[in-house]
Amino acid sequence: MPYRQLGKAGVQVSVIGLGTNRFGTDAVPQQDVHTIMDAAEDLGINFIDTADIYVKGRSEETLGKALKGRWDRFVLASKFSMHMSDGPNDWGTSRYHMMHAVEASLRRLQNDHIDLYYVHRWDDRTPVEEMLRGLDDLIRMGKVIFSES
Repeated sequence: MPYRQLGKAGVQVSVIGLGTNRFGTDAVPQQDVHTIMDAAEDLGINFIDTADIYVKGRSEETLGKALKGRWDRFVLASKFSMHMSDGPNDWGTSRYHMMHAVEASLRRLQNDHIDLYYVHRWDDRTPVEEMLRGLDDLIRMGKVIFSES
């Protein structure tokens, strides 16, 4: 499998990434997620993309189970900012929502960090400085390795 550098971080990712927006549905239950992740690893695919909104968190949950014991073989990207529920602060790029969103994602993923964390959709309500400060804070806390917005 060929690899490319991801941004300026020096991280090498497979040229083929695996999208997981259907993991955790009836069509792709947990056992199939294990099978798919085994096949991806065998093929040298190391870049996995998910988001908190995918199947309302089930994608992250199934990935957490499937990646247990082999996190070091994959580079996992996740996203936040979409409506996770009806609360006024349950979406967007505010530092408040971002901190809650990353903690919820980490619980679902059963891991202590996310490799690449980025904004799923722009939020006109939040100043870009607050969003960037929040992403920088997540990196400084070790919850995120690097981010893109």
